Amino acid sequence: MNIAQYILNDVNPLTVTDIVREAQLMFNQLTFSHLPIMENDIYIGCISETDSHCFDADKEIGEYRYALEQFFVREHTNWIDVLEAFGQNSANIMPILNDKNQYIGYYELNDIINIFNETPFLHELGSVLIVEKGIKDYSFSEISQIVESNNARLLGAFISKIENDVAQVTLKLNNTGLNEIVQSFRRYSYNIVSEFAEDTYMQSLKDRSEYLDKYLNI
Repeated sequence: MNIAQYILNDVNPLTVTDIVREAQLMFNQLTFSHLPIMENDIYIGCISETDSHCFDADKEIGEYRYALEQFFVREHTNWIDVLEAFGQNSANIMPILNDKNQYIGYYELNDIINIFNETPFLHELGSVLIVEKGIKDYSFSEISQIVESNNARLLGAFISKIENDVAQVTLKLNNTGLNEIVQSFRRYSYNIVSEFAEDTYMQSLKDRSEYLDKYLNI
């Protein structure tokens, strides 16, 4: 997916010779978490809104060079990696450099999130199923095989959590035979994390357990 159409240039970067007050004023006018800083037409990092309000307003930004955050993406970076860069740097603006390390603009977080919203994972109708298994035991090929062997369609999958050597995988499926898919995952020793109305297996076990308790108490 080409995201070059989302490159913005409506806000000019600041320079190391600008005073901090100029950054503070820009942050007051914008909703940005960071602003790009240039030195001799070379991008050297971003100043954060939080830092700008802690610095001496009458000093040059260059005096706080140590506080600049050096994050960016390339113009050919795919949108998933761009979204990851936003998350890793807790930013809502992402500077873009070309292959010659020249600053060419920035992305806004909302634009990249909107791209994600249009993917089949979120846009298509279906059900979300969360499964987990040992990090050394699961595989996406096995997950796909389980889903497709039940004549279902996998719309998307990603690792949503890793904890104590257990990987949690979030799946987006069409609604065909969801209960059968769940039982297949259980046969392959996957734990089902999410709950849904069609999953009759656990409810059946619960009902049987309650019946047995009543029988034993007669």
